[in-house]
Amino acid sequence: MDREYATPLDVASIAHVAWMSPAHFQRQFRAAYGETPYGYLMTRRIERAKALLRRGDLSVTEVCMAVGCTSLGSFSARFTQLVGETPTAYRSRDHGTLAGVPGCVAKDITRPSHGPSKMG
Repeated sequence: MDREYATPLDVASIAHVAWMSPAHFQRQFRAAYGETPYGYLMTRRIERAKALLRRGDLSVTEVCMAVGCTSLGSFSARFTQLVGETPTAYRSRDHGTLAGVPGCVAKDITRPSHGPSKMG
């Protein structure tokens, strides 16, 4: 899911690859990661969306589609829920505090955490 976040993914196909029933896969996934497979996937998508929005060269709609979401409304609602502000507000604010920060560090600092972001 980390690598294929932008492609359509469903629990049944992922469970099949893991040689598990969908229900068992969901239980095991939640036990291991503390959230549902869908929640985890959306967190990865929002994480990538934040990076694309910080660049500033794509519209919110383009970012929504680039990360694999098909509904702008659902994307915006989930983004707001995880980040604490709308994608438009996030895109328009200054992200200069991350200038010169290595990508791996910026990714950790700005990781969605079911609440307002830590910094970026």
